Amino acid sequence: MSSKLTVQERRALVRARYNHLEKANRPWRQWFSIENLLTNLVRLIFLGIVVGVLMGLWVVANAHLTEQFLGTPEQTTGLIDPTAGQHALTPENIEQQILAFSLRLRSDELLIPAGANPQQKPFTILVGEPGRFVAQRLADQGFVRDADLFNLYLRVNGLEKKIEAGNFILAQTMTIPQIANSLQHALFKEVPVTIPEGFRVEEIADRLAQNNVMDADRFLTAVRNPRSLSIFKDYDFLSELPANGTLEGFLFPDTYRFPVFATTPELVIAPFLNNFQEKVGADGLRAGSGGLSGRNLITLASIVEREAVQADERPMIAGVYLNRLNGACASEVGGTYLQADPTVQYARGSAGDWWWKPQRIEDYATVNSPYNTYLNQGLPPGPIASPGLSAIQSSQNPTKSDYCFFLATGDNGRHVFARTLAEQQQNLQSYGYQP
Repeated sequence: MSSKLTVQERRALVRARYNHLEKANRPWRQWFSIENLLTNLVRLIFLGIVVGVLMGLWVVANAHLTEQFLGTPEQTTGLIDPTAGQHALTPENIEQQILAFSLRLRSDELLIPAGANPQQKPFTILVGEPGRFVAQRLADQGFVRDADLFNLYLRVNGLEKKIEAGNFILAQTMTIPQIANSLQHALFKEVPVTIPEGFRVEEIADRLAQNNVMDADRFLTAVRNPRSLSIFKDYDFLSELPANGTLEGFLFPDTYRFPVFATTPELVIAPFLNNFQEKVGADGLRAGSGGLSGRNLITLASIVEREAVQADERPMIAGVYLNRLNGACASEVGGTYLQADPTVQYARGSAGDWWWKPQRIEDYATVNSPYNTYLNQGLPPGPIASPGLSAIQSSQNPTKSDYCFFLATGDNGRHVFARTLAEQQQNLQSYGYQP
C-alpha cells in the first residue's frame, strides 16, 4: 500500500484540524460577544446598586442609633464655613435627606392641631432635656398628636439645639411649627412653691411674695375679683360663683413651679385652677350623701380642713357639722349653728396673725362678722381656706352619726365626740378645759 495521501484525504485532514481549532477558540469569542458583554454589564450595575443601598442603609442606621444613644446629635465646632460640605455625600447628609423626604410625606399633618381647646397651659423644659423627650411629654400632655412627627420636624429644621430650658405657655390649638417656634423663647425663670392645705388666700399671697413670684396685693386683687381675669370663663366649676365671690377655696393646695416676677396674675392663678380642675372639677362638686354641692361643699370642706388634723377623723367631723346644718342638733345648740372655731379665727385674722386665737371660748361671741358661726346660723358666706382633696371628699360623703359635738383632746390632734351638750361639758372637764 502507498504511504502518500490522496487529495481527498488531505482535504479531510485539513477540515478536521480546522474544526478542532474552531472548537478550542469558541469560549473566548462567546465571552466577548456583544450579547454576553451587555448581560454581564447589567449584572455588575445591579450588584453595585445593591451594595450601594446596603451601605446607605447601614450608614443611616448607624448615625440614627448613635444619636439615640447620645441623646442629641454631635455639635460641629471649628468650622470656618458652616455651609461647607453640605452637599457632600456623607452619612450625615444622607440621613438628613432621608429625614427631610419623610417629613415632606407628612407635611399636611404639621398644620393639624392636637385639639380644639384654646385654653393656655404651662409647659416646662428642663435643662439638658433631649428633644425627643420634650416631644414625648408634649404628646402626653395633649399639645401634639405625634411625638415622632414633632421630633422629626425639629431634626429636619435643626431646632433640637435651639429649644430653650424654661417655662412656656402652650395650647392644644397650636400647630407643630407654632409650638416649635414657641419653645425657642422661654418666658421666665421659675421657683418651686408649696401651698399647704388650709392656707387662706392672704397666706398664699404672702408666700408667693416671699418667693418673688408676685406682689401680694396684686395677687389678692385678682383673687378677690376673679371675673377680671381673662381665664375666668375657662373653668366650669366657677360658673355659679356669686357676683361678689372670690377664689378663696379654689386655689388647690400643692407644690407648684411659678414664674419669678410673673407679668400677669393669670400666669400664677392658672396653675391653681388647672390643678383644681384636674383633681376635683365640676363633677367633684356634685352632691354626695352629705347633700352639699358646689361652693357650699367647698365652704364646709375648708372648715373641716382647718378643724381636722387626722385624716381618718375628717368624715366624722364633717358629719357633725352636717348634723348641725340639717337641724338634727337644734335642741342641743339652739338652732343650725356650726359653732366652728376656724370661721371666727378667719374673720378676726389680720396680717401676721391670720388665724386669731382667743383667750377664752366666750371671746368668739365678741367678733361681729357674717363668718362668725357662733352668732350666725348655717354656713358662712364662703370658704375660709383651700381644702385638700381628702377634706372635700369627706364633706361630700361624711360619716353618718348622731354626734353634735367634738372636742380636741390634745393627743396628736385627736378629738372626742359627744351627742349632747351634757356629754360635751363632761368632756370639757375631763380634758382640762377651763369654763
